[in-house]
Amino acid sequence: MSLDDLPTRVPPASGGEPEAAVRRVDRAAPQRDKITRAEELRLQLADEIVRGVLAPGSALDETDIARRFSVSRTPVREALRQLVASGLVEARAHRGAVVAQPSPERLTGMFEAMAELEALCAGLAAERMLAAERQKLEAIHEELRVLSHAGNPDRFHEVNERFHNAIYAGSQNDYIAEMTLATRVRVQPFRRAQFRNLGRLAKSQAEHDRVLVAILRGDKIGAAAAMRAHIELVRGEYELYAVSV
Repeated sequence: MSLDDLPTRVPPASGGEPEAAVRRVDRAAPQRDKITRAEELRLQLADEIVRGVLAPGSALDETDIARRFSVSRTPVREALRQLVASGLVEARAHRGAVVAQPSPERLTGMFEAMAELEALCAGLAAERMLAAERQKLEAIHEELRVLSHAGNPDRFHEVNERFHNAIYAGSQNDYIAEMTLATRVRVQPFRRAQFRNLGRLAKSQAEHDRVLVAILRGDKIGAAAAMRAHIELVRGEYELYAVSV
Protein backbone atom coordinates (compact mmCIF):
# COMPACT_ATOMS: atom_id res chain seq x y z
CA MET A 1 0.00 0.00 0.00
CA SER A 2 1.27 3.45 -0.89
CA LEU A 3 0.58 6.80 0.65
CA ASP A 4 -1.75 7.49 -2.28
CA ASP A 5 -4.11 4.84 -0.89
CA LEU A 6 -4.69 6.70 2.36
CA PRO A 7 -7.66 8.98 2.98
CA THR A 8 -6.56 12.55 2.39
CA ARG A 9 -8.03 15.93 3.21
CA VAL A 10 -8.72 18.45 0.46
CA PRO A 11 -8.34 22.08 1.62
CA PRO A 12 -11.55 24.15 1.31
CA ALA A 13 -11.75 26.51 -1.64
CA SER A 14 -13.34 29.43 0.21
CA GLY A 15 -13.33 28.82 3.92
CA GLY A 16 -15.85 25.96 3.89
CA GLU A 17 -15.42 22.46 5.27
CA PRO A 18 -12.67 20.33 3.70
CA GLU A 19 -13.89 17.43 1.64
CA ALA A 20 -12.56 13.91 2.10
CA ALA A 21 -10.94 12.29 -0.90
CA VAL A 22 -11.18 8.54 -0.43
CA ARG A 23 -9.10 6.29 -2.62
CA ARG A 24 -10.05 2.75 -3.56
CA VAL A 25 -7.38 0.44 -2.19
CA ASP A 26 -8.35 -2.40 -4.50
CA ARG A 27 -7.78 -0.40 -7.70
CA ALA A 28 -4.94 1.53 -9.26
CA ALA A 29 -5.00 5.10 -7.99
CA PRO A 30 -4.99 6.92 -11.37
CA GLN A 31 -8.02 4.91 -12.60
CA ARG A 32 -10.47 5.04 -9.71
CA ASP A 33 -13.57 4.41 -11.85
CA LYS A 34 -12.10 2.07 -14.45
CA ILE A 35 -11.07 -1.42 -13.55
CA THR A 36 -7.69 -2.43 -14.98
CA ARG A 37 -6.98 -5.76 -16.66
CA ALA A 38 -4.59 -6.65 -13.83
CA GLU A 39 -7.32 -5.91 -11.28
CA GLU A 40 -9.83 -7.97 -13.25
CA LEU A 41 -7.39 -10.88 -13.32
CA ARG A 42 -6.72 -10.50 -9.61
CA LEU A 43 -10.43 -10.69 -8.80
CA GLN A 44 -10.94 -13.72 -11.05
CA LEU A 45 -8.00 -15.58 -9.58
CA ALA A 46 -8.96 -14.59 -6.03
CA ASP A 47 -12.46 -15.98 -6.58
CA GLU A 48 -11.05 -19.26 -7.87
CA ILE A 49 -8.73 -19.51 -4.87
CA VAL A 50 -11.47 -18.77 -2.34
CA ARG A 51 -13.87 -21.21 -4.07
CA GLY A 52 -11.23 -23.95 -4.07
CA VAL A 53 -10.94 -24.17 -7.87
CA LEU A 54 -7.26 -23.37 -7.39
CA ALA A 55 -6.18 -25.55 -4.49
CA PRO A 56 -3.57 -24.56 -1.88
CA GLY A 57 -0.09 -25.29 -3.23
CA SER A 58 -1.16 -25.02 -6.87
CA ALA A 59 1.47 -23.39 -9.07
CA LEU A 60 0.48 -20.15 -10.77
CA ASP A 61 2.54 -19.95 -13.92
CA GLU A 62 2.54 -16.53 -15.59
CA THR A 63 2.69 -17.96 -19.11
CA ASP A 64 -0.17 -20.40 -18.51
CA ILE A 65 -2.37 -17.71 -16.97
CA ALA A 66 -1.60 -15.25 -19.78
CA ARG A 67 -2.52 -17.89 -22.36
CA ARG A 68 -5.70 -18.84 -20.51
CA PHE A 69 -6.99 -15.26 -20.32
CA SER A 70 -5.53 -14.14 -23.67
CA VAL A 71 -3.44 -11.34 -22.20
CA SER A 72 0.22 -10.43 -22.02
CA ARG A 73 2.31 -11.43 -19.03
CA THR A 74 2.44 -7.84 -17.74
CA PRO A 75 -1.07 -7.72 -16.19
CA VAL A 76 -0.62 -11.30 -14.98
CA ARG A 77 2.57 -10.34 -13.19
CA GLU A 78 0.84 -7.35 -11.56
CA ALA A 79 -2.20 -9.45 -10.56
CA LEU A 80 0.05 -12.03 -8.91
CA ARG A 81 1.96 -9.28 -7.11
CA GLN A 82 -1.31 -7.98 -5.68
CA LEU A 83 -2.36 -11.50 -4.67
CA VAL A 84 0.95 -12.00 -2.86
CA ALA A 85 0.35 -8.73 -1.00
CA SER A 86 -3.14 -9.91 0.00
CA GLY A 87 -1.80 -13.20 1.36
CA LEU A 88 -3.69 -15.44 -1.06
CA VAL A 89 -0.54 -16.29 -3.02
CA GLU A 90 2.99 -17.04 -1.85
CA ALA A 91 6.11 -16.26 -3.86
CA ARG A 92 8.54 -19.14 -3.27
CA ALA A 93 12.13 -19.40 -4.39
CA HIS A 94 12.58 -21.75 -7.38
CA ARG A 95 8.82 -22.46 -7.45
CA GLY A 96 7.39 -19.12 -8.48
CA ALA A 97 3.93 -18.17 -7.24
CA VAL A 98 1.77 -20.79 -5.52
CA VAL A 99 -1.68 -20.63 -3.98
CA ALA A 100 -1.63 -20.04 -0.24
CA GLN A 101 -4.51 -20.47 2.16
CA PRO A 102 -4.71 -19.05 5.67
CA SER A 103 -5.50 -21.60 8.34
CA PRO A 104 -8.95 -21.30 9.95
CA GLU A 105 -7.26 -19.86 13.03
CA ARG A 106 -5.39 -17.28 10.96
CA LEU A 107 -8.53 -16.25 9.08
CA THR A 108 -10.44 -15.93 12.36
CA GLY A 109 -7.72 -13.66 13.69
CA MET A 110 -7.85 -11.52 10.55
CA PHE A 111 -11.61 -11.07 10.83
CA GLU A 112 -11.38 -10.27 14.54
CA ALA A 113 -8.82 -7.55 13.82
CA MET A 114 -10.96 -6.26 10.96
CA ALA A 115 -14.04 -6.03 13.19
CA GLU A 116 -12.23 -4.04 15.88
CA LEU A 117 -10.52 -1.66 13.46
CA GLU A 118 -13.71 -0.97 11.51
CA ALA A 119 -15.63 -0.47 14.76
CA LEU A 120 -13.01 2.07 15.85
CA CYS A 121 -13.35 3.96 12.55
CA ALA A 122 -17.15 3.97 12.76
CA GLY A 123 -17.13 5.27 16.33
CA LEU A 124 -14.72 8.06 15.50
CA ALA A 125 -16.71 8.91 12.35
CA ALA A 126 -19.84 9.33 14.47
CA GLU A 127 -18.01 12.01 16.45
CA ARG A 128 -15.95 13.65 13.74
CA MET A 129 -17.51 13.18 10.30
CA LEU A 130 -18.07 16.46 8.45
CA ALA A 131 -21.45 17.40 6.99
CA ALA A 132 -20.28 16.88 3.40
CA GLU A 133 -18.88 13.47 4.33
CA ARG A 134 -22.17 12.43 5.92
CA GLN A 135 -24.05 13.42 2.77
CA LYS A 136 -21.62 11.42 0.67
CA LEU A 137 -22.04 8.37 2.90
CA GLU A 138 -25.82 8.63 2.62
CA ALA A 139 -25.55 8.81 -1.18
CA ILE A 140 -23.37 5.70 -1.31
CA HIS A 141 -25.80 3.90 1.00
CA GLU A 142 -28.67 4.74 -1.34
CA GLU A 143 -26.67 3.41 -4.30
CA LEU A 144 -26.14 0.16 -2.40
CA ARG A 145 -29.88 -0.04 -1.69
CA VAL A 146 -30.62 0.06 -5.41
CA LEU A 147 -27.92 -2.53 -6.13
CA SER A 148 -29.22 -4.83 -3.41
CA HIS A 149 -32.51 -5.05 -5.33
CA ALA A 150 -30.71 -5.51 -8.65
CA GLY A 151 -28.89 -8.58 -7.33
CA ASN A 152 -25.46 -7.81 -8.80
CA PRO A 153 -22.90 -9.03 -6.22
CA ASP A 154 -19.85 -7.82 -8.14
CA ARG A 155 -21.11 -4.25 -8.49
CA PHE A 156 -22.41 -4.31 -4.92
CA HIS A 157 -18.94 -5.28 -3.73
CA GLU A 158 -17.36 -2.34 -5.57
CA VAL A 159 -19.74 0.21 -4.05
CA ASN A 160 -19.49 -1.50 -0.67
CA GLU A 161 -15.75 -0.72 -0.70
CA ARG A 162 -16.60 2.95 -1.18
CA PHE A 163 -19.03 2.85 1.75
CA HIS A 164 -16.36 1.53 4.11
CA ASN A 165 -13.71 3.87 2.67
CA ALA A 166 -15.95 6.85 3.42
CA ILE A 167 -16.22 5.77 7.05
CA TYR A 168 -12.45 5.35 7.35
CA ALA A 169 -11.97 8.87 6.02
CA GLY A 170 -14.65 10.19 8.36
CA SER A 171 -12.66 8.97 11.36
CA GLN A 172 -10.28 11.90 10.71
CA ASN A 173 -7.39 9.67 11.77
CA ASP A 174 -5.16 8.76 8.85
CA TYR A 175 -3.04 6.33 10.86
CA ILE A 176 -6.01 4.24 11.99
CA ALA A 177 -7.41 4.42 8.44
CA GLU A 178 -4.09 3.11 7.11
CA MET A 179 -4.12 0.12 9.45
CA THR A 180 -7.75 -0.62 8.63
CA LEU A 181 -7.11 -0.45 4.88
CA ALA A 182 -4.10 -2.74 5.17
CA THR A 183 -6.12 -5.33 7.06
CA ARG A 184 -9.00 -5.10 4.62
CA VAL A 185 -6.68 -5.85 1.71
CA ARG A 186 -5.80 -9.15 3.39
CA VAL A 187 -9.43 -10.07 4.10
CA GLN A 188 -11.02 -8.58 0.97
CA PRO A 189 -11.30 -11.75 -1.17
CA PHE A 190 -13.13 -13.52 1.65
CA ARG A 191 -15.41 -10.55 2.25
CA ARG A 192 -16.19 -10.44 -1.45
CA ALA A 193 -17.05 -14.15 -1.64
CA GLN A 194 -19.88 -13.89 0.90
CA PHE A 195 -21.92 -11.62 -1.39
CA ARG A 196 -22.73 -14.72 -3.45
CA ASN A 197 -24.85 -16.14 -0.64
CA LEU A 198 -28.59 -16.04 -1.30
CA GLY A 199 -30.13 -12.93 0.22
CA ARG A 200 -26.80 -11.58 1.44
CA LEU A 201 -27.02 -8.25 -0.40
CA ALA A 202 -30.23 -7.28 1.37
CA LYS A 203 -28.83 -8.37 4.74
CA SER A 204 -25.65 -6.37 4.21
CA GLN A 205 -27.70 -3.33 3.27
CA ALA A 206 -29.71 -3.63 6.50
CA GLU A 207 -26.48 -3.94 8.53
CA HIS A 208 -25.08 -0.85 6.80
CA ASP A 209 -28.28 1.00 7.63
CA ARG A 210 -27.73 0.47 11.35
CA VAL A 211 -24.17 1.75 11.03
CA LEU A 212 -25.27 4.79 9.04
CA VAL A 213 -28.07 5.76 11.41
CA ALA A 214 -25.74 5.61 14.41
CA ILE A 215 -23.12 7.74 12.64
CA LEU A 216 -25.69 10.35 11.60
CA ARG A 217 -26.94 10.51 15.19
CA GLY A 218 -23.41 11.02 16.48
CA ASP A 219 -23.74 7.82 18.51
CA LYS A 220 -20.13 6.69 18.94
CA ILE A 221 -20.88 3.57 20.97
CA GLY A 222 -23.80 2.56 18.76
CA ALA A 223 -21.84 3.06 15.53
CA ALA A 224 -18.92 0.98 16.81
CA ALA A 225 -21.24 -1.80 17.99
CA ALA A 226 -23.18 -1.85 14.71
CA MET A 227 -19.99 -2.02 12.64
CA ARG A 228 -18.47 -4.73 14.83
CA ALA A 229 -21.65 -6.80 14.48
CA HIS A 230 -21.61 -6.23 10.72
CA ILE A 231 -18.07 -7.58 10.28
CA GLU A 232 -18.80 -10.53 12.56
CA LEU A 233 -21.78 -11.38 10.35
CA VAL A 234 -19.59 -11.02 7.26
CA ARG A 235 -17.27 -13.62 8.75
CA GLY A 236 -20.20 -15.95 9.41
CA GLU A 237 -21.53 -15.49 5.88
CA TYR A 238 -18.11 -16.31 4.43
CA GLU A 239 -17.99 -19.51 6.47
CA LEU A 240 -21.42 -20.47 5.09
CA TYR A 241 -20.15 -19.75 1.58
CA ALA A 242 -16.97 -21.76 2.11
CA VAL A 243 -18.82 -24.95 3.05
CA SER A 244 -21.17 -24.59 0.09
CA VAL A 245 -18.48 -24.63 -2.65
